[in-house]
Amino acid sequence: QVQLVESGGGLVQTGGSLRLSCAASGRTFSRNAMGWFRQAPGKEREFVAAINWSGGNTYYTDSVKGRFTISRDNAKNTVYLQMNSLNPEDTAVYYCVARGRDQAVGLTQGWYDYWGQGTQVTVSS
Repeated sequence: QVQLVESGGGLVQTGGSLRLSCAASGRTFSRNAMGWFRQAPGKEREFVAAINWSGGNTYYTDSVKGRFTISRDNAKNTVYLQMNSLNPEDTAVYYCVARGRDQAVGLTQGWYDYWGQGTQVTVSS
């Protein structure tokens, strides 16, 4: 079993930066894929980024490439999402996710077995 707790959300101006953290616990964490989804007002939840267990493979949705960086520190059981050059379109609740079944990486909601409660990111214009 895995438990996820996000932190680091807040209010920033356009062009600013935030770093989200996801503290994870559970026996499957260290070698399983993790990632981030987000849900903006009036929109469906969408994939943002994912990372495999070693950190060697990362994946991003096109709209955040070059601006966001996902990383993980398995020794600390923590996954990060560094968000730079933020714009109002990034405003959303961001959710940390983890794959519980195996080490495979996926880009869909159903791929992940564990979800955090979310942290709000608001970018003002």
